[in-house]
Amino acid sequence: MTGISATIITFNEAHNIADCIRSVCDWCDEVIILDSFSTDQTKEIAATFPKVQFHTHAFDGHIQQKNRAIGLAKGPWIFALDADERVSPELSQEILRFIQSNPDQAGARVKRLTWHLGRFIRHGGWYNARYRLFKKNSARWAGENPHDFILLEGKSRPTSGPVLKGDLIHYSFRDLSHQVDTINKFSSIVAFARFQKKKSASILNMLVKPFGKFIECYFFKSGWLDGFAGFVIAVSSAYSTFLKFAKLYELQELKLHRPSNLGKDYADASNPL
Repeated sequence: MTGISATIITFNEAHNIADCIRSVCDWCDEVIILDSFSTDQTKEIAATFPKVQFHTHAFDGHIQQKNRAIGLAKGPWIFALDADERVSPELSQEILRFIQSNPDQAGARVKRLTWHLGRFIRHGGWYNARYRLFKKNSARWAGENPHDFILLEGKSRPTSGPVLKGDLIHYSFRDLSHQVDTINKFSSIVAFARFQKKKSASILNMLVKPFGKFIECYFFKSGWLDGFAGFVIAVSSAYSTFLKFAKLYELQELKLHRPSNLGKDYADASNPL
C-alpha cells in the first residue's frame, strides 16, 4: 500500500486510457476515473483494470470535474493526470521516494514533456514543472478553465516547490489538425470564463496580444530551438490568443450567451464546485 490515488477525468478516451492507467496502476492503490458519459469504449477498457474505480458526472468544466475526482479518492496522497499523459518509470520511482522521505511536504511538482509534430518539445514554454502530486486535504484545482493548476494550501500561485526527477509524458495532439480543433474549443472556454467574470476585450487586444505571444514563445522562451514544431507552436499560440479576445469581443458586442461549441452545462469557471 502506497497511500496514493491516481485521478483521471475522461470523455471518449478509448484510444488513450489503457496506456494511461498502465503507467500508474502498479504503484497506486486505486485509479479514480471520473467520466463525462463517454460514447466509445472508455468504460469497458477501464473496467479491465482491477484498481480502477469508475464514476460518471456531467462535464461542467475542467476545474469542477477534477476537484470532484479528488473528492472520490480514498488515499491521503493524490497523483492527478490526464488521459493523454503517461508517467515515466523514472518519475514513478521518484514519486514513491518522495512520499516516503517527505511526509511533511504538501506536494511536489513534475515536469511535463509533450510530444508534438514528431518530436519532444523542450522550449517555447511547453516544458515546465507543475504540481500533480499532493496531499488530498492540502490542495485543490484552481485557475481559469481550461488552463487549470493545482493550488496548495497557503500558496497564492503554483510556481515554487520541489521538482521530481523524470517526466510526465504528454501526447497532446494527434496532428496539427487536432491542435487546431483543440485551440478552437479551448479558446471558447477561456472567452466564456472571462465573459462570465465580466471581463472585456477590445480591437487593440486582438492586434497587440497575439504578436506579443509569438515573440514570447519563439524568442524569449527559445521556441526556435524546436525547429519547425517550435515555429508552429509559436504561431498557434498567437492564433489562440487572438481567438480568446475575438470570441470575448463577440460575446460582449453581439450579446451572445456562450460560444456555439460549448455545451449548455458548461459552468462558470469562477465557481469551481
